[in-house]
Amino acid sequence: MARQNWANRTTFILAAVGSAVGLGNAWRFPGLIAQHGGGAFLIAYLLAMLVMGIPLLMMEIAIGRRMRTGAPGCLRGMNRKLEPIGWASTTNAFFIVSYYAVVFAWVILMAVVSFRFAGMTGAPDAADQASGLFTEMIKMGDITDFDTISTPVFLALIAAWFLIYACIRNGAQSVSKVVKYTVFLPIICLLLLAVRGFTMDGAMEGIAKLFIPDVSAFADAGLWIDAIGQVFYSLSVMMAIMFAYGSYLDRSSNVAADVMIIAFSDMAVSVLAGIVMFTTMYGCGMEGSFTPSGVSTAFFVYPVAIVNFTSLGWLNAVFGFLFYFCLCTLAIDSAFSIVEGISTGVADKFRLDHRKTTLTICLVAGVVSLVFITSAGLNWLDILDNWINQFNLIIIGICECIAVGWCFNTRKVLEEVNLNTKKFRVPAFWFLGTVRFVAPVLLTGFLGWNLYHLFVENKGNYGGYPLYALVVAGWAVTVLVLISGFLIRPLINYLKKYKGYVEPDQTWDSADLLGDRQEEELLH
Repeated sequence: MARQNWANRTTFILAAVGSAVGLGNAWRFPGLIAQHGGGAFLIAYLLAMLVMGIPLLMMEIAIGRRMRTGAPGCLRGMNRKLEPIGWASTTNAFFIVSYYAVVFAWVILMAVVSFRFAGMTGAPDAADQASGLFTEMIKMGDITDFDTISTPVFLALIAAWFLIYACIRNGAQSVSKVVKYTVFLPIICLLLLAVRGFTMDGAMEGIAKLFIPDVSAFADAGLWIDAIGQVFYSLSVMMAIMFAYGSYLDRSSNVAADVMIIAFSDMAVSVLAGIVMFTTMYGCGMEGSFTPSGVSTAFFVYPVAIVNFTSLGWLNAVFGFLFYFCLCTLAIDSAFSIVEGISTGVADKFRLDHRKTTLTICLVAGVVSLVFITSAGLNWLDILDNWINQFNLIIIGICECIAVGWCFNTRKVLEEVNLNTKKFRVPAFWFLGTVRFVAPVLLTGFLGWNLYHLFVENKGNYGGYPLYALVVAGWAVTVLVLISGFLIRPLINYLKKYKGYVEPDQTWDSADLLGDRQEEELLH
């Protein structure tokens, strides 16, 4: 059967932009700007995007297009010994979507109850009511409080998983229909919020802080570390997503040009979110409340700003709904793209029905996500999120760069990137230099920084959580992710020996012929 293709170039770009533009753009990015000298962080972020982010995004999409399969198959096709790296990114993505869906559910719930902001406006304790709304709804408790689940959050989680599955039940076909709306809706919401922000007293001071760089901030190593990290996380690389999305591209696509559009669209939305946050926070006199913690910003800090937007309660409720609806539309694209990356990798590898595989993944991940909606859930989510971002993704990134840069002829990947390019061709020094040297060195330094921060500065503790929690939700998950490919191999051997399973075994060269045949089938 012929492999699905994106309906057109615009659809692919919108899908990739939707995956890249997520909650981190709206709530973490502005906090990092405030922390690191305003415009100085923007400059560092742009440099990190050019030096590392764009080449890595090109690499994954180009490999996916060539191999026409998910992450495990892509890495195996380049070198059989590299397949475990593809499984590591796929398994890691499974853990990510298990808790990301819960965050999506929280955002849905906040949008639903945004009418409550109307009754808080003008109250003596409005700030306390607003900042406590989230805690009240999720019934936040101690790390051992697993016996309580908030019914509203449970219902919102069901809605979140239903929406995720509905968007990707037919793979590229259903995603193509959804992204035409979900990518533009958050931009419209952000523009509306920005208009309100510009009308507030103090807005111009906020804009100045956003765009005028504090030159002294460039000397801070933390600025560059956070800029590299934000680029790395924001573009959805090393999460099996872009291999899958690339695998639905036809051979006539222009990867080099498309990636430039995707990357700078991602940055543009981040800056727009920064404008919204800075004008609002300065307009409400809350310029000292910025935090790089997304959860704190969205659920504790910004509600206080909402009830101070205007003196009209109903209007504040409207702006509150706009903000959380915006976060909903940002979250859903990222959430279903993660599931699509997992589903494509598993279905392609084991020759399974894509729709049934997607449903199974949603159900299994949905069961896992129940842990995070208990009263203890936010604590466990915080630990898992920290380990995945600070260790797992970075280690996978290092391994992937070494695999493509040193265990394969990287110039073949560059040729794939430049296939169909006309005016703009990616220079060899840029692409090869990044994949072989710059990215692995920067990521290794990033990993070393995080390990130093954890073990030297914090004495091996994170967040004041008990050691057993750090082991279970942190180190154990990291080990499981990294060895997942080796654990899957015995299952594959069993299926081959007793069930007649034939393992897909295309190589880089044979995949080109496969792609040509599939294109002919689609045309006829």
